[in-house]
Amino acid sequence: MLSGMVSVPFLKMHGLGNDFVVIDARSSSVAIDETAARRLADRREGIGCDQLIVLERGRDGGDAFMRIRNADGGEVEACGNAARCVARLLMDEGSRSRIRIETASGPVEAEGAGEGRVRVDLGPARTSWSDIPVAEAVADTTHLPLIVGPLSDPVGVNVGNPHAVFFVADAEAVDLALWGPRIETHPLFPQRTNVEVATVLDPSLIRMRVWERGVGITRACGTGAAATLVAAVRRRLSGGRAEVRLDGGPLDVEWRDDGHVVITGPVAVSFKGRFDEGLLRTPAGG
Repeated sequence: MLSGMVSVPFLKMHGLGNDFVVIDARSSSVAIDETAARRLADRREGIGCDQLIVLERGRDGGDAFMRIRNADGGEVEACGNAARCVARLLMDEGSRSRIRIETASGPVEAEGAGEGRVRVDLGPARTSWSDIPVAEAVADTTHLPLIVGPLSDPVGVNVGNPHAVFFVADAEAVDLALWGPRIETHPLFPQRTNVEVATVLDPSLIRMRVWERGVGITRACGTGAAATLVAAVRRRLSGGRAEVRLDGGPLDVEWRDDGHVVITGPVAVSFKGRFDEGLLRTPAGG
């Protein structure tokens, strides 16, 4: 580090390849706006990540508050894989097996599941049109009135953030890079949406690929896997528990009788480092 520069510590973590830059701001605040988040998430000039996670002090009895910004800099409500990563950090820090994390969409409960795996209760799935949300009243959100290219008839689900789940014959064959951004920004979704294409291989195994709102194609998405199982159950294609196989690997997902959705899978620390605080500043005239 050059003399006189102030550096900020971070951890690079991932859950099934869904990767995060995690900054601990519990003891000293770190001001990260939309522009700074985009810089840090940039894979050529920054550190590179799908989401930037800032840990703040818990506000309502939680172990920490988790602030989430997507790679485009926008702040979002929830991230299942990030919650699993943060839970692992907090559990290791306090030698505890259970953790409560506060998010903009409400608290999530997490616990160790053995063999480097973490289980997170994302809370209840919401399925009414106003909760997803969609721009117009829809009596049955298991069949949203939407056709974009070869994709049609999605299921709408909110698992802390909005999702549109399309069931297709072959998830591998869908050009998600082409159709994902068009669906994300469709007028039907006033807060934009995450987009999943899924193929039910059998009632306990689902292949899913995801276009994440504000990020693009990612190797895994915890809330996307949760939304996909909820959608499959609502369409009577699956039971209440299944393995959702993502590009980065499998997540175990359960939609419990109490309405809560629980995801379980591995997490890992890739590396730790420090970055120049100058990355957080907006250039003059910028």
